[in-house]
Amino acid sequence: MQPVDRQQPPSPATPGSKGRASDLIVERLQEMILSGELAHNTPLPSERELMERYSASRTVIREAVATLASRGFLEAKPRFRPIVRKPGYDTALNSVGSIVELLLQQDGGIASLFESRVFVERGLVRDAALMATREDIAALKDALAANGQAVGDSERFFQTDAAFHGVLYQVPRNPIFPTLHDAYTSWLHPHWAQMANMPERNEMNYASHQAIYAAITERDPDAAEAALVQHLTTSWEHVRDTF
Repeated sequence: MQPVDRQQPPSPATPGSKGRASDLIVERLQEMILSGELAHNTPLPSERELMERYSASRTVIREAVATLASRGFLEAKPRFRPIVRKPGYDTALNSVGSIVELLLQQDGGIASLFESRVFVERGLVRDAALMATREDIAALKDALAANGQAVGDSERFFQTDAAFHGVLYQVPRNPIFPTLHDAYTSWLHPHWAQMANMPERNEMNYASHQAIYAAITERDPDAAEAALVQHLTTSWEHVRDTF
């Protein structure tokens, strides 16, 4: 009868298996973050602790930390302990943010992004006209009022403009949409910021917001969509001059 082999599996730090060691540590730490064993917004255990826990070299631990940071599971800064970040939809979009910014530099990149925004908001504004609650309408009214008060200040007008549209992304109660709105705002803001301060243009956009709001309160999805498309089409004509 052959003796039973009771030898333990090799540790993650088995010589010559640096890549495998790092992968195993990444997998384990990722599981701990997702389960809450490593709590969101708390420091990761020290390098020394991780080296001892996984019998790994400092190089392997740093590779694992770099991988987790690239995936959005850690916020890593030089000379500071990495901070645990339990990922959400915002993490997913942030992780591709630099890639999107590069794509926007290609011919037609900004136009394609803007067209996708129009497509999304056409559906959202129709949904708002049909499904918005009293609380949603109140939030939209407040955002509209703030937008009207900011007509003379282009930067503040942009922020309140984004907030008005942001209410539309909140109406479906789907966490993906507000995150998408934040992404559109951050990706497109540099182009809006290049436009000259023109109160008359702000007045026109504010009037468009009033039309959108009126159509939603009247529960008219066709009118709401038409007002939204007209508004964004005009906005595009203004922003394209910054290219």
